[in-house]
Amino acid sequence: MLLPVATMAQTPPRPLKLVAFGDSLSAGYGLPGSAAFPAVLEQALRQKGVQVEISNAGVSGDTASGGLERLDWSVPDGTDGVILELGANDALRGIDPATTEKALDAIVTRLKARNIPVLLAGMYAPRNLGTDYTGRFDAMFPRLAQAHGLVLYPFFLDGIAGDRALNQADLLHPTPEGVRVIVQRILPTVERFLATLPAKS
Repeated sequence: MLLPVATMAQTPPRPLKLVAFGDSLSAGYGLPGSAAFPAVLEQALRQKGVQVEISNAGVSGDTASGGLERLDWSVPDGTDGVILELGANDALRGIDPATTEKALDAIVTRLKARNIPVLLAGMYAPRNLGTDYTGRFDAMFPRLAQAHGLVLYPFFLDGIAGDRALNQADLLHPTPEGVRVIVQRILPTVERFLATLPAKS
């Protein structure tokens, strides 16, 4: 007598769906798509056994207010988490930090209302803007993270800012190697963020 054989294969868990929502630093300005931050981060996480898909919702030149305007169609339903990387262009344009903070706060509030957790990637203002501006700008990311209970990565360009070997000729956008450094540095924070996400069936 033959024993019954299970015919139903186990359904593998679906990948986590993340959105990198940002400006040119997420979009991968001057780089092929495979070398942009979302793709390199996805590859690094998959090498660690994390089943994840990271959508690139970066728009070059975008400010925090611009991000707010396109938020709803840039972050689709079913998104498990967002890496929010905006603010660099606000500083480059000298936009009042209060305006930037209000827009970032609104983005986080709307995502939380949709039950989409947020990892906040911070930015530092260029030092040539003066101590008053830089102090106000730099402080808003920790303040937002504390107010909303977010995982914070303090400085997205940590390890590459100002390094000619890791940036393109404009000294603003990373080279492929610069992106790899960003990913290497932010990876532990992303893993900590993923550990806070609700379990998916």
